[in-house]
Amino acid sequence: MHSVLIVLFGIAGMCFGWFVYSKFIAGKIYRLDPDFKTPAHELQDGIDYVPTNKMVLWGHHFTSVAGAAPIVGPAIAVYWGWAPALLWVVFGTIFFAGVHDMGALWASARHKGKSIGALSESVIGKRSRSLFMVVIFLVLLMVNAVFGVVIANSFVGTPTAVLPAWAAIVVALIIGQLIRRGFNLIMLCFFGVIALYVTVWLGSMVPMELPETVFGMGEKPAWIIILFIYAAIASLLPVWMLLQPRDFINGVQLIVGLVLLYGAVFLFMPDVTAPAFNPQLAEGTPSIVPLLFVTIACGAVSGFHGIVSSGTSSKQLDKEPDARFVGYLGAVGEGSLALITIVAVSSVALAASPEAWHEIYTGLGAGSTGAFIAGGSNLVNAAWGIPVAFSQTLLAVMVVLFAGTTMDSGVRLQRYIIQEWGEIYNIKWLSNSVIATLTAVGLCLWLAFGAGSAPGEGGMEIWPLFGSTNQILASLTLLVLTVLLIKLGRPAYYTGIPMVFVLSMAFLAGLIQLGEYYRAGEWTLVVIDTLVLIVSVMVMLEAVSVILKHRRAAQAGSAPASTGS
Repeated sequence: MHSVLIVLFGIAGMCFGWFVYSKFIAGKIYRLDPDFKTPAHELQDGIDYVPTNKMVLWGHHFTSVAGAAPIVGPAIAVYWGWAPALLWVVFGTIFFAGVHDMGALWASARHKGKSIGALSESVIGKRSRSLFMVVIFLVLLMVNAVFGVVIANSFVGTPTAVLPAWAAIVVALIIGQLIRRGFNLIMLCFFGVIALYVTVWLGSMVPMELPETVFGMGEKPAWIIILFIYAAIASLLPVWMLLQPRDFINGVQLIVGLVLLYGAVFLFMPDVTAPAFNPQLAEGTPSIVPLLFVTIACGAVSGFHGIVSSGTSSKQLDKEPDARFVGYLGAVGEGSLALITIVAVSSVALAASPEAWHEIYTGLGAGSTGAFIAGGSNLVNAAWGIPVAFSQTLLAVMVVLFAGTTMDSGVRLQRYIIQEWGEIYNIKWLSNSVIATLTAVGLCLWLAFGAGSAPGEGGMEIWPLFGSTNQILASLTLLVLTVLLIKLGRPAYYTGIPMVFVLSMAFLAGLIQLGEYYRAGEWTLVVIDTLVLIVSVMVMLEAVSVILKHRRAAQAGSAPASTGS
């Protein structure tokens, strides 16, 4: 089978989502209003609340939510077969991710830019806010630990990516200053991308590595610490200085990367060598249901997106209708990345025959970013004639920059939550931005180093738990949207049905993983998993109670005033 057919199916589905389904949801369900004054204008402070061009904001949002997850998840999940991975990515993007991301942006903007956890107090109740924020904080803790390890692995495995990855920060800082001074955005984008690719070319010829031991640590643990020092500093800077320009440049270079990869599929037309449904699963491989739906999160639906939508993107939304462009189109972009990842790791670009593919995919988790970089670089080389070494550096830098922007936003969002806790419980020292940031980074480092079998391995060993927790958070975000729509008297099926499905799969996966962690004696993960499951049940019960009260009041003819109309 030609991989072109896979790509055409995916593109057709996502075009339907963007041109048809998203218009319906934006106009008839969320009713995005161009005259509504967004928090970016109402609360403008030049640091977090900044009205932003929708193209720039899309770049920030897209690269923040993408990270490495739409590559890692599909590259692992194709072990069950490319067909189920493809179906979940395409239909998940259309009916789950886009609705979820756009909805979180809309709801947050209607509640003065509050995070999804904070606004749950207005929608569901005061108790749900504290419970919700626990889940959000744990997801951020895990995603930052995971991506810190992903980047460190990429630096160690592809040292040619080190120079361009750090040079991109310098380029972004310069562009941020020039945008602030009124320079043309398109011109800056053009020169910024050229500068980025020049450093990629230089990096492919000048690999950079740390010494074998740095302060008594190996190369990877040292990189993890350096990365979190950077993330701490970046999270304290105004968004216009680094976050926005870096994310925008990353978004543009992702488009270039996607053009190269998708163009390579149509030029090279590689055959698919992976099975549609894998009949040779290794002994002990977990069932595809429910694990597929938590292994592929970003690229189908992800709770982390709701945190970004309501945490940073809603504070920069210039006009409310921009929520469709930023939120739904951001989900489509991420789904496109997941789609091409499936092709890269399932075709002759990675393995010349089914037998060769099985030699690479010996078990669940055998394929990851390494398989994507190898398959993608071979695909680009075969179609465009770009040297493999340059292609590998290019794709490795793409992975690193996405994971890095996720860390930037993730640590910033953790700071917000810790500061909110300081305000809620009147703990003044937690409200300090520097102390809140150091607390967040310290906990991330503890998880990255303390949860694994070796220093610095914790990030990847918690990936399955991150997947289930992340999807539980997605279902809780959809729950908030569903309750809000019910209170507004609007159809809630479009968020309610995805919420029930995602919650069922994620909760079941969490229970399965809890048993595995208990039998393995991984007590840190047992505690985190148990806490997430208990908190999610409590939030659901709170929401059901609110819905029932609302319906009884409506039947009595005295429904309470709706919020965020």
